[in-house]
Amino acid sequence: MNVGRISTAMVTPFDEQEEVDYSAVTKLVNHLISNGSDSLVVAGTTGESPTLSTEEKLTLFEHVAKAVNGRIPVIAGTGSNNTKASIELTKQAEKTGVDAVMLVTPYYSKPSQEGMYLHFKKIAEATHLPVMLYNIPGRSAAGLDPGTIIELSRVDNITAVKEASGDLDAIAHIIENTADNFHVYSGDDTLTLPIMSIGGTGVVSVGSHVLGNEMQDMVQSFVNGYPQYAAKCHRELIPRMKTFTIAPSPAPIKAALELQGVISADVRLPMIRLKEEELNVLRSSLQPKTTFFVS
Repeated sequence: MNVGRISTAMVTPFDEQEEVDYSAVTKLVNHLISNGSDSLVVAGTTGESPTLSTEEKLTLFEHVAKAVNGRIPVIAGTGSNNTKASIELTKQAEKTGVDAVMLVTPYYSKPSQEGMYLHFKKIAEATHLPVMLYNIPGRSAAGLDPGTIIELSRVDNITAVKEASGDLDAIAHIIENTADNFHVYSGDDTLTLPIMSIGGTGVVSVGSHVLGNEMQDMVQSFVNGYPQYAAKCHRELIPRMKTFTIAPSPAPIKAALELQGVISADVRLPMIRLKEEELNVLRSSLQPKTTFFVS
């Protein structure tokens, strides 16, 4: 599974009645493809997956796959803390035209490492699709240890991990002890370049909704042998990326998209729109500051 360097964890557009706005989904897909996204993750954390029903998720997977029409890979978020339910959703997702699935670390239950290993292995063995693991201990109450990720990388169709632990030592250990065709992606925009510098592939990004071209400029300059320029881009992007965390995600990035005229900033409860003072911070951060590199 090659999902590129910049994979966007896509928001789910809603209307004022908190219903999925499928015309806005199509518009967003085209915006992301034309602005630096190499692939899309649908119905992940940024897509407000906890508020989506199974039927909504499946309809969303199918709609996005059709809107993309083979231009870039589509990764469906089918993980949960219920192994049987995750297997069933993954099997159903296979029929929607998506290219891969992403499985989040089981949340709330706090399973053991052995339990998580068996959870991911059983789901992966139930599908022919490539699998990206998603390690996010800050949201799941239990994280995947590096050794567990390394063991899971030996399952044939587990091909990548989105690493949001923020632990560069652990991430380096994973990269060093997995095969070259196992891809490690940053789960934090501000760690994209540091993780790539130790052998990571790229990022599953929130900021790429509006900073996709700038982030591509950074990662491609690094890959093409211009690390100093990439570092300059990284330093300039950090404060802009951090504005997307001024309130619980995805409210800030949806507000940024609304300010750019892409989609509405509407979210589903328990998420709420940004307050005016937060919007003012966001407006100032959207002013472009990076000059594109010309090879």
